[in-house]
Amino acid sequence: MKTAISIEAVSEHPLAQAIVERGRKEQLEPDHVEDFEALSGLGARAVVNGRKLLLGNLRLMEKEAVAMEGFIDKAKRLAEEAKTCVFVAEEGRITGLIALSDMPKASARETVLSLRDMGLNVAMITGDNEKTAQAVADAVGIDQIHAEVLPGDKADEIKQLQAKGQIVAMVGDGINDAPALTTADIGIALGAGTDVAIEASDITLIRDDLRSVPAAIRLSFQTMRVIKQNLFWAFFYNSLGIPIAAGVLYPFFGILLNPVFAAAAMAMSSVSVVSNSLRLRRFKVR
Repeated sequence: MKTAISIEAVSEHPLAQAIVERGRKEQLEPDHVEDFEALSGLGARAVVNGRKLLLGNLRLMEKEAVAMEGFIDKAKRLAEEAKTCVFVAEEGRITGLIALSDMPKASARETVLSLRDMGLNVAMITGDNEKTAQAVADAVGIDQIHAEVLPGDKADEIKQLQAKGQIVAMVGDGINDAPALTTADIGIALGAGTDVAIEASDITLIRDDLRSVPAAIRLSFQTMRVIKQNLFWAFFYNSLGIPIAAGVLYPFFGILLNPVFAAAAMAMSSVSVVSNSLRLRRFKVR
């Protein structure tokens, strides 16, 4: 456990933070780490106390030809319990296995239901194994999942959805989500996410609350509705005002040709548009 904490203490991955937090509870102090290297979608490698260490998923262990020595069966049993497995290897040999439960946020199911009520399709793209991803999807009400997707491939999954003519909004908060956030039509980052994710997104939600996602979408729909209303009334107002100003309807509206009335009419046009826009301040996102 101390070996894992030492490596994860210099990582920004959410799973790393969970392992470090557990180490703090057990009052374990990390050792000095050298030559740390984050392996995107796989894990990390480093040197601790002169020993070459690997920490990551099964894909990393297989890539590095690490001797598993019976750990495969243990990992499969844990995966069936919807747990994410992190392997620890030293000098090419497995020395430990850490199982993490991927608990959805309390607001996740409510958020998914809100999005589906709005007529939106909800999918989950994750690097977790199929069984873990399915367990989480079932818990929050998601039907469509893309599991065991490498960070670089998340953007490709977005492109495949776009190729079908779908407009895609991506919600993420980690470094691995940055390419997908950039590729999506709308990238939404949670305020508590990494700086890279925030920089790659189009919208940054201040609160670390998933319910802010449907709230932001509702506000966007309402904003577009107000914009269309303003355009309609602006065209209507000018379609009526231009003939009057040109004198076409002089017998009926001749008094309006007075510059004082013309200026007042112009001011009222601006006031009506601004007043209609200010209604957004009273919009309840629920």
